Amino acid sequence: MKTSGRLAAFAVAGLLAALPACSGSDDRGGRGGGGAGVRTGADARAGARAGVDPARTAAPRTEFRGGHAAASGAGDPYFPGLGNVGYDVTHYALTLAYEPGSGRLEGTAEITAKATADLSAFNLDLLGLEVLSATVDGHKARVRHDGQELTLQPRDHLRKGAAFRSVVHYAGTPEPITHDNGWREGWLKTDNGAVAFGEPTGSMSWFPGNHHPSDKASYDITVTVPKGVQAISNGQLRARRTSGDRATFHWHQAEPMASYVATVAIGSYDITTSRTRSGIPIVSAMDTTAGVDEDGAVLGRFPEIMEWAEERFGPYPFSAAGVIVDQAADVPYALETQTRPTIPAGIFHTTNVVHELAHQWFGNSVTPRTWRDMWLNEGFATYAEWLWTEDHGGASAQEHFDRNHAKAADDDEWDFPPAEPPSASDISGQPVYVRGAMVIHRIRQTVGDKAFRALVRGWTLRHRHGHASTDDFTAYAEAKAGRDLDSIWDPWLYGDGKPE
Repeated sequence: MKTSGRLAAFAVAGLLAALPACSGSDDRGGRGGGGAGVRTGADARAGARAGVDPARTAAPRTEFRGGHAAASGAGDPYFPGLGNVGYDVTHYALTLAYEPGSGRLEGTAEITAKATADLSAFNLDLLGLEVLSATVDGHKARVRHDGQELTLQPRDHLRKGAAFRSVVHYAGTPEPITHDNGWREGWLKTDNGAVAFGEPTGSMSWFPGNHHPSDKASYDITVTVPKGVQAISNGQLRARRTSGDRATFHWHQAEPMASYVATVAIGSYDITTSRTRSGIPIVSAMDTTAGVDEDGAVLGRFPEIMEWAEERFGPYPFSAAGVIVDQAADVPYALETQTRPTIPAGIFHTTNVVHELAHQWFGNSVTPRTWRDMWLNEGFATYAEWLWTEDHGGASAQEHFDRNHAKAADDDEWDFPPAEPPSASDISGQPVYVRGAMVIHRIRQTVGDKAFRALVRGWTLRHRHGHASTDDFTAYAEAKAGRDLDSIWDPWLYGDGKPE
């Protein structure tokens, strides 16, 4: 994620100000920290309109008679109610129909998963939409929908290791999750369509799923819209067809994806296509009303930026690439939606493209185990900006480091350690971005340029399409450096205040 203007805690943390202040624990766990009938409709929609925090509390275990139900919530230190346990999703097939005029969305989510425990019931996250029906393995399921928690009880218990398929049909007018400062996430209506921003909780506003970054899956996203309107999503466009006054677009995301970087952008776009030297197809979409980059100065550099990033970070981890430039009111930030970052027109600049593209390696391919590990996303993406200017005749990474280190001890950068944000409202604060990048630079200073380049490329390959925690990274970096790096971790990653 990248905000407009200064990337500071009072900008990004404001987005999350309404979220729960779950205190970061002093116990680092090592170093890092690693029902019958349907209750839906008015209650759920009212909760979304009121700005109900989807992570305010961990929802209780949902009990049905005659078996064991999985506890809701994946146990995230900052978002205890987000995600679910007891199963692992392998694939989402989302079939959507959207009417831009009324804002009504109808959807069918086919969710293929594997039980990781014996289950008599399990939970999905869905906020603000009405569940019309649900089945598990072809049989009608009992449904309970309280706030964001959608609980399904299958006819037959699910045994550990068993694959199962759930189908949820739902509809309604998606309401954005609006925070105290007016910033919004989720399914956002635009002047000529809609766009979905999912970090950290917004994806539950447009499809049911296991909405925690620890559970990634492949996706097929099929969207039907009025003829003349386009629908852009993640991955590769597999099919486009027109029937009467409707057009349908089928996008396929082959590689695993966390739900917070899934997206749909609906509207009127100018589409540009090209390929990188390595053969990756680039499909970009520019809102026809954007009125920016009319000479292609930014978009035209995308293949160049891609090739530079591959040389710096290793082989591009996905089978598609591009960018979406849209007009989204009240969204002063870009998001690293997988394969195709979404950047509002007002902040469509080369630096933001570099930042969001770097996230394809750091965040999308190598995904944080919990939201506490956010600095691994944002620290690396911010450092990518420094490397870009260094490699293209601008300020060196050392100059960026020195400029930031020269800031006063009471500056926002030193408010908290990047690996231990004190609350959910701080996971996108200034220390996570800039001080996180300074941690990366301290490693480079310690091991030297050649070893540093190999370390970064090795990191993206070791956890390619997987997950990693701060503990994983510190152990890896020390192994590659061949030495203890506590002189970096203690003051820069975990220490309070400004390091000397």
